[in-house]
Amino acid sequence: MSTPDRLSRFLIDNASFLAAGGLLTFLSGFGQTFFISVFAGQIRLEFGLSHAAWGGIYMLGTTASAAVMVWAGGLSDVFRVRHLGPMVLVALSLACAAMALNHSLLALPVVIFALRLFGQGMSSHIALVAMARWFVAARGRALSIAALGFSVAEALLPLGFVAMMQVLDWRTLWLLAAALVLLGAPVLAKLLAQERTPQSTSESNSTLGMDNRHWSRGEVLRSPLFWCMAPALLGPPAFVTAFFFHQLHFATSKGMEHLQLVALFPLYTVLTIAAMLVSGWALDRWNAVRLMPFYQLPIALAFLCFAAAGGTLGIAVGFLFLAMTNGAQATLPNSFWAECYGTRNIGAIKALATAIMVLGSAIGPGLTGLLIDLGLPFAQQGYGIAAYFLGASVLMKLGIARARTRLSPPAPQAV
Repeated sequence: MSTPDRLSRFLIDNASFLAAGGLLTFLSGFGQTFFISVFAGQIRLEFGLSHAAWGGIYMLGTTASAAVMVWAGGLSDVFRVRHLGPMVLVALSLACAAMALNHSLLALPVVIFALRLFGQGMSSHIALVAMARWFVAARGRALSIAALGFSVAEALLPLGFVAMMQVLDWRTLWLLAAALVLLGAPVLAKLLAQERTPQSTSESNSTLGMDNRHWSRGEVLRSPLFWCMAPALLGPPAFVTAFFFHQLHFATSKGMEHLQLVALFPLYTVLTIAAMLVSGWALDRWNAVRLMPFYQLPIALAFLCFAAAGGTLGIAVGFLFLAMTNGAQATLPNSFWAECYGTRNIGAIKALATAIMVLGSAIGPGLTGLLIDLGLPFAQQGYGIAAYFLGASVLMKLGIARARTRLSPPAPQAV
């Protein structure tokens, strides 16, 4: 059977499971920075917040959600996706409704916490854990296809809601968001009416990790490999979020109109989708352990381009490199945990990684904003950010080199 035929058969045979993953990643967009920041001006005006105060509240809520994710993420090892997923979507819907109805400054950090926990945190976490657990030989393809929901949300939600903002009040739009998320709950339950790998039978479909066994979360925390990976987990959410958070400042520092920079975003989205699909194919061919030490080298080049570029072309090249890492970020790390630590406790283990990533998305904008206030433009920070990613890549290489000897060769398995 040819490769296109195999792909078509894979999509047909697993359509409901892949659609469930894509639905969860898409709906996670309502708790992502790229969506919440659309309403930053209205929220600041409504509550009388300065840029610093709004940034502080956002960081507080996000950091708290990262802490709770360490516990909440482990629920995906206990409950089936068809039960946990709809509950998380209902909670995310309530968080969107709370943003629409809230008039208390004291409650605002709590609302941000709920949006970040159930949106960026749990919705995406459940989707990617499910793909890593449900698929073995085709894990890369499954992760890349499910992760397309992130890019679709990033492309459609800000544009659509900014357009509707011309005719609808911002609070009404949050109620619309709540309704859309709530509609997703029964759809998800329907897609997973016959879940691929229920918890009761997951043992027979599991993947063993290092030393030919399943690792517990406590053992992972004592593993040097996990801490060698931590800077790489923190980096992309910290500095990619910071780049988009400070996009107006970046454009101004480069002598560009904001619209000139924003016009490159669709190109970035298309390149990211292509990188997701290519990284999924490469993952199934070579596995995550081989690929992980190299996937952050392009983002180092991206920030060098952002620092040195004098015009639109150089920044476009930077977006190309940024998309390469961002696309791979959606597939490689999620498979890496399953390959190295097994799938029995993959939810609890990946929750640690997700918490670090959410924490990064809280730290990045604040840290880079402080440096901007101290007189160092974001573009010039790109040199230091590039050095950070090079260092993280070296640390990954060292940690994986030690761990590889403890991994058994993968046995041939069905999709």
